[in-house]
Amino acid sequence: MSTKLANRVTVVTGGGGGIGAAICRLFAQEGARVAVTDRLEEAAEQVAAQILRSGGVAASWALDVAHRDAVERVADQVESRLGPLAIWVNSAGVSRIVPFLECTEETWDLTLRVNLKGTFLCCQAAIRRMLPRRQGVILNLSSQSGRIGNSHYAAYCASKFGVIGLTQSLAAEFAGQGIRANALCPGVIFTPMWEAQVPDYARKKSMRPEQVRPYLEGRIPMGRLGSPEDVARMALFLASDDASYVTGQALNVNGGWLMS
Repeated sequence: MSTKLANRVTVVTGGGGGIGAAICRLFAQEGARVAVTDRLEEAAEQVAAQILRSGGVAASWALDVAHRDAVERVADQVESRLGPLAIWVNSAGVSRIVPFLECTEETWDLTLRVNLKGTFLCCQAAIRRMLPRRQGVILNLSSQSGRIGNSHYAAYCASKFGVIGLTQSLAAEFAGQGIRANALCPGVIFTPMWEAQVPDYARKKSMRPEQVRPYLEGRIPMGRLGSPEDVARMALFLASDDASYVTGQALNVNGGWLMS
């Protein structure tokens, strides 16, 4: 087993599936002690069990990132069970594809509550615990849609643009205290969340659902959709000492779709 993250206690929100689960598994392979958290308790338990069967160190928690008390409680429990917090990855998120004038207040509030408020609350919990040791890494999952606006994604774009602004603010404020903060901006990663949106994306583009994947592949210079593992490998770089001089960045992982 590799040791790029040897014994570094890592919390991953949204760790029960998709990109979050891939990050949990890869970080554990690299020696991290992983706290798998997810709103769906069973999903978090399954990922933690996979890591344990592979010889890694992991434990699971149910967590709704939009509730401060729950976030603080889980952070305390993680440190009590696994040790001092070293890395926090905010991967929990929701997405809806809906025309702007059909975007309800409920959809707007849910998207901002999970994607942006949840990231804010988790960053506060993490940094409070990192500051006494003057070291730590924050990784926030933004999106390609946090770099450039897109129709039918108003709430999602707003939340993910906000994640980048939050990340840059944290990087500027805490760089002198040993804490790095960076964001990842995945492009089209075919996670279960993305697959569930295919019918809505098809309606947006006036195409059949089976045409969506070939259409998207045709937009990407590398000619393929991204995998959760593609994002996890970039997360590993940013979390490791290889990126010790990198903070305040929003790194694209999109096969060349967006190059700025």
